[in-house]
Amino acid sequence: MEVIKKEQLIIKIFPDREEVGKAAAVSVAEKINTAIDEKGHSNLILATGASQFQFLEQLQQQTIDWKKVTVFHLDEYKGLPDTHPASFRKYLKDRILDIVQPKQVYFLNGDVPDLESEIFRYENLLKTHPVDVACIGIGENGHIAFNDPPVADFNDHRLVKLVELDEGCRRQQLGEGWFPSFDDVPTHALSLTIPAIMNCKHISCVVPDERKAEAVYRTLNDEISTACPASILRVHPNCILFLDKKAASKL
Repeated sequence: MEVIKKEQLIIKIFPDREEVGKAAAVSVAEKINTAIDEKGHSNLILATGASQFQFLEQLQQQTIDWKKVTVFHLDEYKGLPDTHPASFRKYLKDRILDIVQPKQVYFLNGDVPDLESEIFRYENLLKTHPVDVACIGIGENGHIAFNDPPVADFNDHRLVKLVELDEGCRRQQLGEGWFPSFDDVPTHALSLTIPAIMNCKHISCVVPDERKAEAVYRTLNDEISTACPASILRVHPNCILFLDKKAASKL
């Protein structure tokens, strides 16, 4: 493992994505358990996407009292039911939540008729459940959650908002195999905003694969701006970026 630091951000580089997933899971479990020791419960945000497969597998192997953990997630497509193969609710249920069975899960429902009420509901839940650890990734366009460059706002007054997905983001979802064609990829989603993520006590950012190398380079070397939304992670006081050698190949 190689460790470097960029401003406040700690970067840990591992040989492969399996080692990335294991190291991140150990780190996240430690922070969850510390929160449980200190206050009797922990609030956790989980990410989705192909980049999180190994991490979520490894997180299940950690010793965690899940009956003391409340789980949130980052985003959900507008209009997509939770039975759709690309639904992030389905992803989390299938890959971890139905297995570990946390005390409480609060899903962001993108398929309800009244999205503004859903946004308000979720914002209030986030306000009353300060998050101990946010587990996130970085998109190929530098997004965190669905805060693509055109809609990212470091000073957003909302914690959750409806966003339009840019073409690069939608092409990534197609490329990862979640949809049969580009036209099938939704154009909008509900997403936690950047302030909602930055408000979290700890951030664990898991980014494997060579296709993320350019976004990783920009995250660490561009000026901090919404042109590469993930660059804001460099000012968070407790954020670790977990990379494999392929994702770090342009550093």
